[in-house]
Amino acid sequence: MNLRTFLLGTCSAVALSGLAQAETLTIATVNNGDMIRMQKLTDDFTSKNPDITLEWVTLEENVLRQRVTTDIATKGGQYDIMTIGTYEVPIWAKQGWLLPLDNLGADYDVDDLLPAIRSGLTIDGKLYAAPFYGESSMVMYRKDLFEKAGLTMPDAPTWDFIAEAARKITDKNNEVYGICLRGKAGWGENMAFLTATANAFGARWFDENWKPQFDQPEWKNALDFYVKLMNDAGPPGASSNGFNENLSLFQTGKCGMWIDATVAASFVTNPKESTVADKVGFALAPDTGLGKRGNWLWAWNLAIPAGSQKVAAAEKFIAWATGKDYLKLVADKEGWANVPPGTRTSLYANPEYQKAAPFAKMTLDSINAADPKNPAVKPVPYVGVQFVAIPEFQGLGTAVGQQFSAALAGQMSVDDALASAQTLTEREMTKAGYIK
Repeated sequence: MNLRTFLLGTCSAVALSGLAQAETLTIATVNNGDMIRMQKLTDDFTSKNPDITLEWVTLEENVLRQRVTTDIATKGGQYDIMTIGTYEVPIWAKQGWLLPLDNLGADYDVDDLLPAIRSGLTIDGKLYAAPFYGESSMVMYRKDLFEKAGLTMPDAPTWDFIAEAARKITDKNNEVYGICLRGKAGWGENMAFLTATANAFGARWFDENWKPQFDQPEWKNALDFYVKLMNDAGPPGASSNGFNENLSLFQTGKCGMWIDATVAASFVTNPKESTVADKVGFALAPDTGLGKRGNWLWAWNLAIPAGSQKVAAAEKFIAWATGKDYLKLVADKEGWANVPPGTRTSLYANPEYQKAAPFAKMTLDSINAADPKNPAVKPVPYVGVQFVAIPEFQGLGTAVGQQFSAALAGQMSVDDALASAQTLTEREMTKAGYIK
């Protein structure tokens, strides 16, 4: 063997050995705008970590929840990193399904995470998921349509004002609808919105003895109000619309108001994506004068399933995607207004962000105003604003959401939807042992 052949063979062996040591992280995530942007920026991570490759499984919200829940409950091991919500983290951590994030690095600065967001991800003093973005909900509205109609949006509107304004600015002949609200069935789709809204109407999922409350007048008032408002001032086919569908409607100028996640603010004000970018105003989620606003509290988080064989690599990626340097990376590439919101105190103290993001203060105020431990007007036995933090809620919320979506579509009456919700929830809660 000559020297050249020997050297080439040695180099090939080294290269193959390097490839053999490379780890592939399979990451399950949601198809929301901030997550899509993150995927486009991962060259920054892989250039710093050439021994790690990334494989993405990007799914619609309802499908993502179903897939990761099935995988983690059956110990399927399909994913090295999962995108999960504030609802799942404490439940799954207590069941031993998640690993604590103990090694995010010396410069990660866990103490910089917003207390309201961090507390929902911390169990027994340990962080079990790192927030990629945090959110509450608020009103996004078209200032030009309000001005044309002679209306002024208060910083803290009531639902009666919202309904009156929505009907006034609706112009169906020109495909302008006064209000866009979630109608797509799912515990994290229409029921996130409707549960938070029902709180403002004095409703609650359960009384102190876990008895379902859909047969009470507060739920009737809330659901009646929603269905009538959407029939009068909402877009056609609203029962199929979730976050992404309403975002598209708003960005194309078809919604006068949209009440949804504060994270949408950067998308509706981005001139590259929104035809109404310079016409958007913001207000707190509405109330009915009972002391509770319909604003929720949520974060999409990155977590590592228990039993993972790639913990060190997964923690490196999570630290990169949820750290301060990532926010600066997005700012450098896309502008400060487009960095993932709602996770770090330092972001809201940053003058550049305050200047670039007209929605910053309203977002932070909304996040801080949500009270997961006291979500309803009346006492409740559960924690959670737009969800009930029990394992059964995922199935229950979606089943109830299907009834309410059918009521919005005109396939059943509000009374029948509520009666069905009451029956199925009572049955499941009795079966699970909550109701004795």
